[in-house]
Amino acid sequence: MIAARWVEHTLHPVFPLGTSKGTINARTVWYLLAWDTERPEVCGIGEAALFPGHSKEYPADVRTKLLELCQHTGDWARRLGDDLVDVPSVRFAVEQCLKDLEAGGTKTLFPSAFTLGRQHIPINGLVWMGDKATMKRRIREQLEGGFTTVKMKIGALGMDDELELLKAVRAEYGPEHITLRVDANGAYNAQQAPEVLKRLADLQVHSIEQPLPPGQFELMAELCSDTPVPIALDEDLIGHNTRDTKVDLLNNLRPQFIVIKPSLVGGWAATREWIDLARARGIGWWITSALESSIGLNAVAQFTATLDVDIAQGLGTGKVYANNFPSPLFAERGSLRYRPEAEWDLSALP
Repeated sequence: MIAARWVEHTLHPVFPLGTSKGTINARTVWYLLAWDTERPEVCGIGEAALFPGHSKEYPADVRTKLLELCQHTGDWARRLGDDLVDVPSVRFAVEQCLKDLEAGGTKTLFPSAFTLGRQHIPINGLVWMGDKATMKRRIREQLEGGFTTVKMKIGALGMDDELELLKAVRAEYGPEHITLRVDANGAYNAQQAPEVLKRLADLQVHSIEQPLPPGQFELMAELCSDTPVPIALDEDLIGHNTRDTKVDLLNNLRPQFIVIKPSLVGGWAATREWIDLARARGIGWWITSALESSIGLNAVAQFTATLDVDIAQGLGTGKVYANNFPSPLFAERGSLRYRPEAEWDLSALP
């Protein structure tokens, strides 16, 4: 018989995480733990990491669903395709928990050359919002850290100042040396966006994530159809939890890229569906973490390693927390790597 419990946990960033939607000073996540009552020493764990302001879920939805799951543990696999579809973060937690239980609680969810330490995943460096001097220093840290793809958050400091920072990078490193991405998090309106895109194109920026707020589908479709800089949909993917709505979104908006956050779209199965639909339409993609702890990041990274990716993914966020759980994952010179000899330490888990 399977027994289960859930735990709520607050993660504390080592510095305020600035975006155009505001600053993140703390992050709440939930862990689902399950074990066979005849072998209680073997425990599976999964992380639900909804993102306030981005997710369509609310903390109360997560707590209610986790409570139900812990009371009724016999039908989790069936519920993955049923009521859990509408609570994507919990659905992903259940996927992780079942997979980890199957793996004997080792957290080796997708054995591969990555988990053996023989291969790495290319990742982008991420420059969070801050004042101009702080952002300049953070850009320099990413470049000196060996990242060849750097993504900068834009939309809060002011376009002129942000462009000046990007120009400084381009003056030193051409597009053949450094790939520049920007993430607007929906900071611009339909009048501002075309001018922003034009000025970014002059700097040979690789792509811009979510230039318009999510839900403005007609305006976004128009922007995607005639843009000098490739547009990557991010927040617009969230809440499209069925195949039909995903097909409608991609057919109507036709973005150049999509950015997939497994924690926000519903886990591995949902991510694979987005990838298959994008590939069929000639749309590029990459996978990004959603500020999970090491547990959720491990689940995202091991899955990503099975996809044979060749462009930078957004999986370098684990180090932003002061109280993250020590794990085999580590970022080094533009890559995410896995040290199989390293130990997990979940002693701080409540």
